[in-house]
Amino acid sequence: MKAIGRSLGGRRLPTSVHRTACKTSRAFTKPAFAPKPIIDIKHIRNAPGLYEQNCIDRNYGAHANSSWRIVELHEQWLALQKSARELRSRNKALREQITKGGAEKDKALAEAKVTKKELGEIEAKESQLQEEIEGLAQDLPNLSSVHTPVGTEAALVDYIGEHPDPGNGKPWKSHVDVGQQLGILDFSGAAQTSGWGWYFLVGDGAMLEQALVQYALSVARRKKWKVVAPPSLVYSHIASACGFQPRDQHGEQQVYAIEQSDKDKAKPQLALAGTAEIPLAGMKANSVFGPSELPLKTVGVSRCYRAEAGARGADTKGLYRVHEFTKVEMFAWTAPDQTGDEHFTAGDASSSAAVFEEMLSMQHEMLSALGLHCRVLEMPTTDLGASAIRKRDIEAFFPSRRSIDDGWGEVTSTSVCTDYQTRRLHTRLRTANANKLEFPFTLNGTALAVPRVLAAILENHWDEESATVRIPLVLQPFMGGQTRISKQA
Repeated sequence: MKAIGRSLGGRRLPTSVHRTACKTSRAFTKPAFAPKPIIDIKHIRNAPGLYEQNCIDRNYGAHANSSWRIVELHEQWLALQKSARELRSRNKALREQITKGGAEKDKALAEAKVTKKELGEIEAKESQLQEEIEGLAQDLPNLSSVHTPVGTEAALVDYIGEHPDPGNGKPWKSHVDVGQQLGILDFSGAAQTSGWGWYFLVGDGAMLEQALVQYALSVARRKKWKVVAPPSLVYSHIASACGFQPRDQHGEQQVYAIEQSDKDKAKPQLALAGTAEIPLAGMKANSVFGPSELPLKTVGVSRCYRAEAGARGADTKGLYRVHEFTKVEMFAWTAPDQTGDEHFTAGDASSSAAVFEEMLSMQHEMLSALGLHCRVLEMPTTDLGASAIRKRDIEAFFPSRRSIDDGWGEVTSTSVCTDYQTRRLHTRLRTANANKLEFPFTLNGTALAVPRVLAAILENHWDEESATVRIPLVLQPFMGGQTRISKQA
């Protein structure tokens, strides 16, 4: 695999890196019914150096010492436990003495009162330490796969399709120019209606979006993936459990939270989902799968909402980086590949590995059929979201972005999250012998992020001579047999 440079200077890092590089700041209170996380804190205590290095590799500098702090707090907790046991033992002896009565009864009562107070104080300190330990553990990112390049450079895995010949004299146009010339994109009207980062798809532009959605669903259904229509609003604690935090390391808002009136402040906070991954994962929170139910493979169509407060400039012009868009998302639960300490090591092909490859195969099929030239990248540690142990991106060639990353732009992403999300969402799997509960693995992958793929189609299939855009053959059945998009009447 060839290393692909992704400099940290002069280029806006992907949102996932911004989101996770900072110290978590939760601005919400978990309700009583929220899933209770069950983090493998013992593994953290047994390998604090591993977690420290993982945080450094993944650009989580603020969390690098958290594993060592957990070890320190656990030692304090053990000391309190010892003191508490001694006090309980003394209390038992005092109760026996009080029961017997006699001259020492009053003295024993007084001592028992003091001992009870001391024990209450110790138990309160124990609870505080446990809460701090659990908070630190929850905020640590997942460990990184042996397949993941360490650092900032992605590794080139493969190409899809033929690269357009820049020397063939073909005039390249931005999708913004193409869309406005054809009358299928309206940014000025959206700016008046909603502001920067929104857009109208008009006429054949709107139909092309629907065709892309239906095409992606048809591929997923053919592969036996179950279609789900997820909600757009999710509880903030569900988003957090999936690895999505409300602000980046600059303190800029990345998630749209729903404003609550004073009378609703006690209610759980809601946010607009940035991806269907969040509600799909939350769908099985506090649930137990039976041994025959996995793998469960779902695909959902949703509107996605990204605040991305820091995104501006040439890199974000047009449809490439917007605040609201349609996306077809794949999400799956599988049985854990391995258990115990071994699940952080490389292993043979397994259920999650098979689903991961299936997701990549479906993405390859769709992008190839759409006539797009793409490259497949194994993403580095600094590019992983909090929940992912491994991530592969597919980037399409955008002629309008030749001055930015040589024209490449991300259109799909596929992640393996092991048990990071299920531990935080309390999603469990009953094993075949029915006497043990394990945490299943989760995977997520983009089937189609509509605006970017639509933009790539407009740019790569534009014909200057006829002033039309060729509609890929696989989309034509979903557009009534129409073969080209011409200027709208």
